[in-house]
Amino acid sequence: KSSFQALAFIAQSGNLYFLCPLLLEEEKDPDYWNARAKQTLEFALRLTPMNHRAKNIILFLGDGESAHQCAIARAACTSSKKRKGRGQKSRGLPRHVTPSLFSFQTYNVNRQVPDSAGTGTAYLCGVKANAKTLGVSAAAVYGKCNTTFGNEVHSILHRAGLSGKSVGIVTTTRVQHATPGASYAHSVSRDWYGDADMPRDAIREGCKDIAYQLGQLKSDGALCLPWQVILGGGRMYMMPRQTPDPEYPNDPKQNGTRKDGLNLIEKWLSGKEGAHYVWNKTALDAVNENTTDHLMGLFEPKDMTYELNRDNETDPSIVEMTEKAIRILRRNPRGFFLFVEDEKRFLSVVSLCPSRGRIDHGHHNGKAKQALMEAVMMDRAVERAGELTDASETLTVVTADHSHVFTFGGSTPRGNNIFDDKDYQQQAAVPLSSETHGGEDVAIMAQGPMAHLFHGIREQNYIAHVLAYAGCIEPYHQQPECPAPENRSGSPGLSQHPLLFPLALWLGLFLLRL
Repeated sequence: KSSFQALAFIAQSGNLYFLCPLLLEEEKDPDYWNARAKQTLEFALRLTPMNHRAKNIILFLGDGESAHQCAIARAACTSSKKRKGRGQKSRGLPRHVTPSLFSFQTYNVNRQVPDSAGTGTAYLCGVKANAKTLGVSAAAVYGKCNTTFGNEVHSILHRAGLSGKSVGIVTTTRVQHATPGASYAHSVSRDWYGDADMPRDAIREGCKDIAYQLGQLKSDGALCLPWQVILGGGRMYMMPRQTPDPEYPNDPKQNGTRKDGLNLIEKWLSGKEGAHYVWNKTALDAVNENTTDHLMGLFEPKDMTYELNRDNETDPSIVEMTEKAIRILRRNPRGFFLFVEDEKRFLSVVSLCPSRGRIDHGHHNGKAKQALMEAVMMDRAVERAGELTDASETLTVVTADHSHVFTFGGSTPRGNNIFDDKDYQQQAAVPLSSETHGGEDVAIMAQGPMAHLFHGIREQNYIAHVLAYAGCIEPYHQQPECPAPENRSGSPGLSQHPLLFPLALWLGLFLLRL
């Protein structure tokens, strides 16, 4: 019987139930606590930093995770392991793996309390930015299209792809949302999901919507974004206006929205070998990861549903999407970079606002039970990723973009029930139409090569620099221990050395003379 005693939640048959443990007699004995602390110390003393570079990088992002929310989520994750007979034990990290924990400051350049767009630009692109802007520096002004040009900053995912690694994103939101959008888009408005969401003057001045940039369409229609896997929601922004949705053909509200008439899904598929598009779980399960080089899966017109509301027959879970992505990406001998985000992982429990019918704002609706189930699923995704990769060559990072004004206090006994049904909304001291973000620091947890570089209290943009250094990605790609650059097509290419082309030309002329 496990001696772990804490507030815990377990997922069973799609619902969350409480474990209400009583105080164990052994907890009254000082030897119990001393023995546990000694075991933890002995484990820590066996750890050594991994100073070599990482072949693979996996970044897990739980939207709105604060230290308070970690306290409950940690109990939820532990209880899910208990069901598998693991009790309180760790996952058995190798001795050469150093778990690391530190915190970072989340403020935007122009706001004390940040939003997901500005924070996404910080931890993905390496520079702090203004709120509501994606992939641009703080010199760009929200909503002012002409301030975009010349102020673009590129994400760690973009640079990882150019370095020869395979790249993928997995999200439970629309793939054009603020957090995933910061990994590929340059936009002075996080709300420009599709061209129908843009003001006319922005289009006239040459700005592109986020969905358009997902495919990085050039003026000639060619695609240049070097990504292999894109999984999430957001179909409607990729299809021409009034195109019926494949899952909801009789609901005009789910139709495509593009005014330019482009089918960005078809554009993304064109010119790619081994490319597939799927829109339901059945098709995703049928994808052969050994023969698929590129995979786009868009499983909802907008955001994906909460785990507690998910249809297991039609919609994949974050665990299933993560596994499929890793199985495809890990075939690259140069490694991969995977970004996994659960927008709905942490919801605040202080708002009494009514449901607004938009899942992307669900984390502001004060539904803690929905949030904690998302936390359980995120934990399972992290665990599954660990089973599919080698800890000695994979840097795994778990963090958040910002917090919420969530807390729990009082003198409640252990095991006190705060839930009712899954859509129960907790009380709020100041009811608002939508709960707000929090401005405090948030934690980051890491293990694998260079995990020890995460330490202390740092600025949020530091994250992107550690990831780039660990993975030999620009601007840290020319270090002596980094592998030589490789042409993106997979062939060495004559352009890698300035003498190769003239040498080849001379050799060709010499052979012609013979």
